[in-house]
Amino acid sequence: MVKFGVIGSGWIAEEFVKGAILVDGMTFSAIYSRTHEKGEEFSAKFGGAEVYTDIVKFAESDIDAVYIASPNCLHYEQSKLMLEHGKHVLCEKPIVTELEQFDELLNLAKSRSLIYTEAIMMLHQPARKIIKDALKEIGNITTAHFDFSQLSSKYEALKRGENPNIFNPKMLTGCLRDLGIYCYYPAIDFFGMPKKIFSSAGFVETGADGYGTAVLDYDGMQITLTYSKIGQDYTGSQIIGDKGTITIESISKLTGVKAHYSDGSSKILVEEDEKHILMGREAQDFYNYITEPDKFKNEYDECNKIISEVCSVMYRVKTECGIL
Repeated sequence: MVKFGVIGSGWIAEEFVKGAILVDGMTFSAIYSRTHEKGEEFSAKFGGAEVYTDIVKFAESDIDAVYIASPNCLHYEQSKLMLEHGKHVLCEKPIVTELEQFDELLNLAKSRSLIYTEAIMMLHQPARKIIKDALKEIGNITTAHFDFSQLSSKYEALKRGENPNIFNPKMLTGCLRDLGIYCYYPAIDFFGMPKKIFSSAGFVETGADGYGTAVLDYDGMQITLTYSKIGQDYTGSQIIGDKGTITIESISKLTGVKAHYSDGSSKILVEEDEKHILMGREAQDFYNYITEPDKFKNEYDECNKIISEVCSVMYRVKTECGIL
């Protein structure tokens, strides 16, 4: 049995708990919230987990693992605190905001035989293998375009002169870390590390990046990544070969995937799925890493290798674009 707690009481934490409680052996036991009222409201939805408003007391509780869904600027310090108190950590993206922080915390976890990894849904979906197998069927791939452009619900507040968290550089947020990250993962997972990177970003009034573009250059192939929080995409993503094209409606979830072949035929590869089901698969892998570390070591190590590579590429992009 793995008793887990969550840090944060927003919608993403709720979706995670919905998925995690479907995993046989996982029990939702505690929540840390800035206010007792919000914590109690969240807890009541799932049978009454214990509520904490003191982060140290939460870390000292008898939970085995924690899912961190707090603002980006708190990920490093909260992950470190939990690891120092012997808790396995699954942290929302971006797992850290500075390159050296990931290695530091991963080494801390290893020294204490703990699991530390990032909550990226796509790494835990069967769609990964389905798409990788389909790539072999579309011939020579020279072009791909991954896009995640979603008009922020906070954009109107920004235009009114307010400074919502998602557009506040002090919170270490912005488009690259919030949406762009979902484009970098499939690029690096499917095609490896690029030879060259060209990138640029556009900034909103607060100084945060509101949109961005990157070109990942490989031998004989280029991948274009586009992402925005101040505009909405409706066409999705695609991987283009000389014998066919794979289209992906949701790059963050790897759902709505279809293969189109040069003979005019097509087939659905991956359909849509509910968010909590996708996060449930993420929770299942987290549980597996904790309870059977030897059996799942290679899978866990591969996962963290990709996370490290994405951290490295995004750090280069952040630096090149002048993102604070």
